[in-house]
Amino acid sequence: MRVRTRGYWLYLVPSLVLFVAVIVVPFLMNVGASFTRWSGVGTPRWIGFDNYARLLEDERFWQSFQHNVGLIVAMAVVPTAIGLVLAAALFDYIGKRFGPRTASALRAAYYLPQVLPVAVAGVVWGWLLHPSYGAVNEMLGLDLDWLGDPDLALATVMAVMVWFQLGYPVVIFMAGLQRVDPAYYEAAEIDGASWFRRFWHITIPQIRPEIFVVLLTCTIAALKVFGPIFVLTRGGPGNATMVPSYFSYLNFFQKSNVGYGSAIATVLALIIIVVTFLFLRVQEREQ
Repeated sequence: MRVRTRGYWLYLVPSLVLFVAVIVVPFLMNVGASFTRWSGVGTPRWIGFDNYARLLEDERFWQSFQHNVGLIVAMAVVPTAIGLVLAAALFDYIGKRFGPRTASALRAAYYLPQVLPVAVAGVVWGWLLHPSYGAVNEMLGLDLDWLGDPDLALATVMAVMVWFQLGYPVVIFMAGLQRVDPAYYEAAEIDGASWFRRFWHITIPQIRPEIFVVLLTCTIAALKVFGPIFVLTRGGPGNATMVPSYFSYLNFFQKSNVGYGSAIATVLALIIIVVTFLFLRVQEREQ
């Protein structure tokens, strides 16, 4: 039996080589660069922990993480909550009343933003939210600069990210509901349980593993979000929508401060690793 299982490891070698080449080696190079002062050309100069000490006193760095908390709410918490309700409604109500094809069509409609390239979705939303000719102002009869006002920019980006992220949990939760025994719902209906009671006492407990997966993956996506910020606001106006990933990008490519940008990226990567570990620990305890 051992001889047969040893052969399976050979199939993991290509993935392992790619993981080391694409993930491990660049990460270690980034960590090494974070201990240097380097403009991207020439020879890096070793400065030890100076970049990390600078991070502790950098208000823009801490402000960017505060914005990241808002994006975690917009990309993980809110889509998960709304996605649960929508998936349960599509599965337990729409599918039964109007047929599975209707439920599938609505599920595909919710998932469509996930298929769109981030750049395309960002450009379209930029047109919709434009202060002069944007459709949002026209429909609401307002004259607001949604992405140019420091008081509105972050909330506007959060709203766009809810729209963008919502389809993912809907699809995952509907897939999870496929494995739930229909007898639970039938028994609850016979006992006169309302839709909300079926949702609270059957749907949520039965798809708890899927909820953990969605919260984890969406939280990681929120922590490393870059594309929507780059397309919509470039971290502005001012620093109103600055996030760590874009802050690292600014130092890498615009300020030519590769060492400091590497330190930001390293801290962000470590935070993602810690968050992932905590999620997995909580999931193990729940199971």
